[in-house]
Amino acid sequence: MTILVDKSTKVLVQGATGREGSSHTLAMLKYGTNVVAGVTPGKSGSNIGGVPIYNTVKQAVSEHPEINSSIIFVPAPYNADAVYEALDSGMKLIVDITEHVPVHDSLEFVNYARNKGVTIIGPNCPGVISPGDCKLGIMPGQIFSKGNVGIVSRSGTLTYEIAWVLTKAGLGQSTAVGVGGDPIVGRDTVEIIEMFEGDPETKALVVIGEIGGDAEERLALRIRQVGVKKPIVSFIAGRQAPPGKRMGHAGAIISMGSGSAGGKIKALEASGVPVAELPSQIPVLISKSMRQ
Repeated sequence: MTILVDKSTKVLVQGATGREGSSHTLAMLKYGTNVVAGVTPGKSGSNIGGVPIYNTVKQAVSEHPEINSSIIFVPAPYNADAVYEALDSGMKLIVDITEHVPVHDSLEFVNYARNKGVTIIGPNCPGVISPGDCKLGIMPGQIFSKGNVGIVSRSGTLTYEIAWVLTKAGLGQSTAVGVGGDPIVGRDTVEIIEMFEGDPETKALVVIGEIGGDAEERLALRIRQVGVKKPIVSFIAGRQAPPGKRMGHAGAIISMGSGSAGGKIKALEASGVPVAELPSQIPVLISKSMRQ
C-alpha cells in the first residue's frame, strides 16, 4: 500500500505532444508507469511511444474508461481549462506540473476539485512517485528506491537531492510527494502528512519546507495539538533569504515578518521535530528517530 499512486494507477497525459509532455511521457513509460493515453487538441490519431493521442479528455476516457489519473503539461494560459476538463471526466487524481498558473485560476479549480472529492497535486510541482510502482511526474526515477520513508516537499530539486541522500544511506522511500511551490496548491504539506499517517508502508517521514507561507507552522501546530504517529524530521531551505525577496518561485517569499526559515524551524523544533541544517544530515536524524 502507498499513497496517491501505485501499480493500479492508469494515467492520461494532457499536453502529451508538447516538448515537455512528450519527453516525460516517454520517461514515465520507461519507468513502468501505466500511461494509457494522451491528449492534445488536433493531434488525434498520432501516438507517443505507442500511447494513443486524442483531441479531448472526454474522447480519451470514452476509449479507455480505466483511466483514473491525469498529469498536465498544458501551458499556464490554458492550464485551468485542462484541469476542468480532467475534473469533469471522472479523474480521481490530477497532477498539475505547469508553472506560472495565475493564482485566481488555482483558487477556483482547487475549490472545484475539493467539492468534487478529487485530489490535485500542484500546480508548479514535480509530481508523485512510489518507487518501483508508479512515477506520475517529472522526477528522475533512478535516484529513488523502494522503502518505508515518506517524503513531502515544497521544492522539486530538494526532493531529488534528499531522496538521493536517503537512497545512498539505504533508506528507501514509500512515496515522495512534491506538493508544489505556488501560494495555492491542491493538497498541502499537512494534508499529505495525514495521508502518510494512514499508510502502513510508511514508517518515517521527511518534511522538506522552505520560506514563505505557513504550511510548516500549521504542521507544527497540528503535531502539538493531536500528535504524530510516526517519526518525522525536516529540512527548511532559505535560512539566509532576505525578507521581501522572492526566492525561486511564487510561494517562496517572506512577507510582513512571517514565513521565515527561522520561524518555521523554531515552530517545528518546539513540536519535537528535528530539523537538519544540511540535507546530508537527514539520514542520521531519520535513523535516530526510528530507533526511539
